[in-house]
Amino acid sequence: MTKRPRPHERHRDSGTARTLATLKVHPRVGDRRKGLLQAGAAIIPCALGAGGIVQVKREGDGGSPRGRFRLRGGSYRPDNLARPVTALPLRRTAPGDGWCDDVRDRRYNRPIALPAPGVSAERMWRDDGLYDVVIDLDHNRGPIRPGRGSAIFLHVARPGYTPTEGCVALKRADLLRLLRRLGPRTRIVIG
Repeated sequence: MTKRPRPHERHRDSGTARTLATLKVHPRVGDRRKGLLQAGAAIIPCALGAGGIVQVKREGDGGSPRGRFRLRGGSYRPDNLARPVTALPLRRTAPGDGWCDDVRDRRYNRPIALPAPGVSAERMWRDDGLYDVVIDLDHNRGPIRPGRGSAIFLHVARPGYTPTEGCVALKRADLLRLLRRLGPRTRIVIG
């Protein structure tokens, strides 16, 4: 006879708790650069883009794009933390990793190897800890449209939740706890 799992055991997956279907991000009243992320019953403070939440995202506008996005997986910096527990696919960040934000380049809004002479790209191996763990949101990914925004991530926030360039950023401890509840079917709704 097969033993039936207890209710608290039914939703376990590789050491992770039951994955959330949806995360919701709303701007804070009085400061559109800060937000609240709802994850189930939890409400988590977050930083948003300096331009707040925007309907039409443009490269360099500082806005966080309004919409519903998949979590494509991400990366973590192995010299600063152990692999986070999550059902999302994660890879180790390397010192030569970058993300192309050059609208003229065919690799726009994609990972890129650095150095890349003559190409504008964001360095993923950062000294400030913001990308110690980073999750790629499915913004402007299929098809990729040059100039519609690149490198929209869920990542670690600066102290005081100062604005991002368009990403959603959480305190490191909050992000690591949240990752335990995220999986390939989780969606994030910004707006």
